[in-house]
Amino acid sequence: MTTPKILLSSDSKDFSAREECDCACADTAVMASDIQYKVGGRLFRPELHFQPLLDDYKVVFNPKTDSDTAVLDSSAMSILNSFQSTRSVRLEDPQNVVGKMIKAGLLERVDGDITQICAAPPQILSAWIHVTDRCNLRCSYCYLPHVREDMSLETGRAAIDAIFRSAVIHDYRQIKIKYAGGEPLLRFSLIEELHEYANRLAGEHDVALDDVVLSNGTLLTPAIAQTLKTRNIRLMISLDGLGQYHDSQRSYAGGHGTFDDVVEAVMLALDCDVIPHISVTISSRTADGLPKLMSWMLKYDLPFSLNFYRENELSASNIDMRMDEEKIIAGMLAAFKIIESDLPKRNLLPSLVDRANLSSPHSHTCGVGQNYLVFDQNGQVAKCQMHIRKPITDVHVADPLAVIRADQIGVQNLPVQEKEGCRTCEWKNWCAGGCPITTHRATGRYDVKSPNCNIYKTLYPEALRLEGLRLLKYQDDPEVVIAL
Repeated sequence: MTTPKILLSSDSKDFSAREECDCACADTAVMASDIQYKVGGRLFRPELHFQPLLDDYKVVFNPKTDSDTAVLDSSAMSILNSFQSTRSVRLEDPQNVVGKMIKAGLLERVDGDITQICAAPPQILSAWIHVTDRCNLRCSYCYLPHVREDMSLETGRAAIDAIFRSAVIHDYRQIKIKYAGGEPLLRFSLIEELHEYANRLAGEHDVALDDVVLSNGTLLTPAIAQTLKTRNIRLMISLDGLGQYHDSQRSYAGGHGTFDDVVEAVMLALDCDVIPHISVTISSRTADGLPKLMSWMLKYDLPFSLNFYRENELSASNIDMRMDEEKIIAGMLAAFKIIESDLPKRNLLPSLVDRANLSSPHSHTCGVGQNYLVFDQNGQVAKCQMHIRKPITDVHVADPLAVIRADQIGVQNLPVQEKEGCRTCEWKNWCAGGCPITTHRATGRYDVKSPNCNIYKTLYPEALRLEGLRLLKYQDDPEVVIAL
């Protein structure tokens, strides 16, 4: 008899790796693979999502609970289907096939003992530090007027102090700092000083520190890249397409394109052994060019995130950028085809579809109003960088995070259970209803589903299929799969 085979996404070595973005990304929750589960009692197969893969394999996913992406062969599928009627089992080894099905959320206990973790509190306190409002670019979707103001060292240190005060009060053991702007490399000397100061406080408070520079790349030099490498500061570079596709959205203040300089920066970073994370903003203006960009990123094995354009007051006149469903879906599916032909070793579930992190369930789209602080160049604190001109408090309060959480006037990042059109959706724990600012701009409400809902629902199954194919391709590769 053929030994049943089940492959789990959580068995990937990089499963908990954090993808980078220029947004208040949702914190990755504790996954089913980390939970102590019982392997006995009365079990049943809940309603699941199935998609055929290669040969007799299927990708199986339970989108309504805290699930794991699984790939099953026909023998494992037969075992899973035997639980369409409730069965009693007694297992000793949690690594056997039924134990792994329980682990993946494909089988549930009648008594409901499988732990629900979607509401687990965020584990990381994240902060955006706006080191300057100046920028050498004039991107079509930018939400900033770019006044000529810089953050002082005194204000920067006060922001770092405020972050650590809130972290200690709320018992966060990890802090993530995003140095941003404007173009933060205009103030790289300040970033160096703030990084050293934050490192010292992290040691004093026994808190893990992770920091990243969010850059347009055009000002990167070998000296800066070497400093990033030496000080273990990560780098994110924005690249929206190849050639004219990128230039159509990201040009210099004088109007000429930045593509050649950005690509040169990516190559420079790689030469210095700095792996830049590529942030891609997709609009109807650039969707057609996404497949070629994807081929280029895969060629150099670059980590990336695909983010949807968010209209704002300054970009609203760019009508050709608005999210045309047909264009966006066609461009994304074409890019997925490119990925399928050249599957990377890394898990792509956190980075494939805008703010949806399909590697982890979450009740909120992002960290806004929960575990996220935005400090402007003057020390004012906002809930989201897109609302940086609408501060809620400042660096001098004892606990800025508590003030942000208590605010009922600014952007409201509601749990998905409170959003009309989301409550009964099978993807609710993974999508969480989309960006609240985008939804409010389109509808005037925070308690409804995203205007991009149809795009998301079309793309999620295809993203899971890619993960299933990746698991099959690398199932015997010890660099990818944890040895059991």
